[in-house]
This record gives sequence, C-alpha cells and structure tokens, in this order.
Amino acid sequence: MSESALALIPTYGVWVVFIATFLSCLALPIPSSLIMLASGAFAASGELSISGILIAALVGAVFGDQVGYVFGKAAKTPATHFAMRTPKRAQIFSNAEIFLLKRGHWAIFFSRWLISPLGPYINLLAGSLSMPWLWFLIWDILGELVWVTLYTGLGYLFSAYVQTIADMSSSLIGLLTALTVAAVVARRILRAIKQERQKI
Repeated sequence: MSESALALIPTYGVWVVFIATFLSCLALPIPSSLIMLASGAFAASGELSISGILIAALVGAVFGDQVGYVFGKAAKTPATHFAMRTPKRAQIFSNAEIFLLKRGHWAIFFSRWLISPLGPYINLLAGSLSMPWLWFLIWDILGELVWVTLYTGLGYLFSAYVQTIADMSSSLIGLLTALTVAAVVARRILRAIKQERQKI
C-alpha cells in the first residue's frame, strides 16, 4: 500500500496528498503521514510545489474530519456500530470517548497530530455528543495545521532521511497514545477509589 501510494506522488502530487489525508481522517489505513513526508521531500527537489502540498493536505484532512463529525451527529447509532465492529476499534473508540469527555477542545487539537490514532473516533464522538460545530472546526483546523506543517516540513527539510523520520514518528505517536490513554484511565480509577473511600 505504502509503495503504491508513494509511486503516485511524482505524477499526481497534490491529489494523492488530498485523498490520503481525507481517507485517513475517516479511519482508513492510509499512510498519510508518510505520504506527506515523501511529498515534502519531492517538493525539496523541485518536483512539487510545497505550498500546493500544504494546502492539499490541510484541506483533505479538515474535510475528512468534518465528514466524520457530520456522520457522528446525523447517525449516532450507525457510527457507534462502525466504531465497535472489531475489538481493537472498540478499544480505541472507548479511549477516544474518555479523552474527549475529559479534555474537550484539547482532545480535538492533540488528536490531530500528537495522538492521531484517536482522531477519527474523536470526530465521530464530537458529532454524536453534539459538540458545537464552530468550536470543533476551529480546534480541528489548528490541530491539522500542526500535523500538516510538521510532516510536510520535516520531509522538505530532511529529504534524505524521510524513512528514518517516518519510523521514529510512528513509534513516538504509538507511545504517546498509549501513555495518554493510561493516564486518563488511571485518573478515573483513582477518582473512583477516592469516592468509595468517602462513602465508608
């Protein structure tokens, strides 16, 4: 999948980036971060326009997030069934719900780039929980700006080390996601223990 998508970048450039970021924000297994890194590297060599790549990535990501939000708002039950279809997806959905309820707007911002595996599920939840759309849009754009600028910029500045950066960022995002979820769950457990002690 990654090799096929990367092979299309020199020819179709901005369209590959737009489609990749759009689909990845709908929880499809698209290597969008790697595609942005590679696109930044191609831009550094003069084969693509860096501004075109940035705009395509941002528009695709924000558009994908808005589709997820609208789907969550309009079809809460089907959205939940989609999220709960597999045990792994159900666990991520549950973690995203905890994070969103605890952190609100910050959950939207950080799930765009720092703990991006939660992003598509945060979108569904924000819609199904009727979070005000304007606030969702604002924090969504801010977060996606960071994601797009970070990965495209790294690819542009360090084009010779794209694969190394991709491997490191993937490991780091996985670790940060796990630590965030663990911290939120631990806090809930400690709060429940405290409430039980107060009843005694």
